[in-house]
Amino acid sequence: MALKVHKATVNRKLYHYGTFPQGFSWGVSSSAYQIEGGWNADGKGPSNWDTFTQKPGSIPANANGDVACDSYHRLDEDFYLLRALRVKSYRFSLSWSRIFPDGRRTSLNQKGVDYYNRLIDGLLAYNISPMVTLYHWDLPQALQDLGGWDNVEMIHIFNDFCDFCFAIFGNRVKFWMTLNQPHTIAWSGYGLGQIPPNVKNPGIAPYRVAHNLIKAHAKAYHTYNDKYRKSQGGLVSIALNADWIEPKDVHVPREVVAADRALQFQLGWFAHPIFKNGDYPDAMKWQVGNKSELQGLTETRLPSFTEEEKSFIKGTADVFCVNHYTTKIVSHATLRLAPQSYEYDRDLSEAEEGESPTTAISKQRAVAWGLRRLLNWIKEEYGDPEIYITENGVATDIKTTVDDTDRIFYYKTYIDETLKAHNLDGVKVKGYIVTSLMDSFEWLNGYKVGFGLHHVDFTNPNRPRTPKRSLSLRYILSIHREETQRKY
Repeated sequence: MALKVHKATVNRKLYHYGTFPQGFSWGVSSSAYQIEGGWNADGKGPSNWDTFTQKPGSIPANANGDVACDSYHRLDEDFYLLRALRVKSYRFSLSWSRIFPDGRRTSLNQKGVDYYNRLIDGLLAYNISPMVTLYHWDLPQALQDLGGWDNVEMIHIFNDFCDFCFAIFGNRVKFWMTLNQPHTIAWSGYGLGQIPPNVKNPGIAPYRVAHNLIKAHAKAYHTYNDKYRKSQGGLVSIALNADWIEPKDVHVPREVVAADRALQFQLGWFAHPIFKNGDYPDAMKWQVGNKSELQGLTETRLPSFTEEEKSFIKGTADVFCVNHYTTKIVSHATLRLAPQSYEYDRDLSEAEEGESPTTAISKQRAVAWGLRRLLNWIKEEYGDPEIYITENGVATDIKTTVDDTDRIFYYKTYIDETLKAHNLDGVKVKGYIVTSLMDSFEWLNGYKVGFGLHHVDFTNPNRPRTPKRSLSLRYILSIHREETQRKY
């Protein structure tokens, strides 16, 4: 038994030499609040992240995104970086409150629309495909004041925003993601209360918010399907986040079931309704229902979909988009009943993968082999979909300016695991998006860490961008096969 485990560990470290197919989509990413700055420029309205970060003590060193990388005013500099990278795609998000300052169409801000038109047109001029996220966490404050995603009206309000964006930008944008990491919105925003709107209601609100997010995504998908797909021919999906979850002992059935349950509670919470049958995973329904009964409730805390809603939600994604950063080790545990919490509903304990390198973010170790396993799990669980890795990257200390050899090793190993999944396992991986184009405002970490391929000097009002050593990765891995063939 020990020999088998040792052999498996060794195999994880073997390097697979090969190439990705022509047409594979290599890209880099960013998001509006993290890079744009210009928080109130040219008629932009405040977002919930503006409100949160501008309150002293919210973020280390009172950092905020008021200026960030100043991409709102320095778009040409971003184009220069992207053109030099020769990537095929650029994933960015739209600031809802830059387009609709109070969240609704009646408040339309044309200068915000002009900015995104310039961004999209500039990308296309350099043969870079825009991959647009419609919502990446920065909700107009006016909508947050109405309860945000805990208000069912948001389903219709979000749909109107999406409808407008499809109509205005869809003739040039062929890849849409409705929401970024709905799990983070629901759990970190409404359960743990760590990110806006900072609601701490771990037993009820995350499930209710997730319910609204899933319906909002489905409605936007159908709007595209019904009104725009025929003329525009784009793809619509949702960017889900998933760690790989490895059982503490693969030879103990209960531990294997616990690891699967962890995946169902994180990824399956949203992927199961969208990619399988329009409903939540059985593991979630059983766990939350059982806990609710033991807590003396008359009905489960997990909302239910009607049969009509299930059929409306099922199949509302053209490809599978996944954001991935790390791997956790899980074992079964019988957790408490009080207080009510999504965390306790899972009945498991989670640990770091202790043999892998740490990164600048706590509990986010670099565990490359987990990505291959996750991709295979998605293939088996969701009927072999086409998969785009829409975020993958590593945080380093912001003081580590350009000599980021740790990032080179990270990408070399993670991309190789992606190659193994594609070439050896037959997973339909279609694209890989590096996080991120440049160092930026890293949410609760402020400017302490950076994910960028370019260093940004946030102490300089001009926000100069400096290439890091990790840019050499493009040549090491021969990412663009056709360019490599021309070069040599």
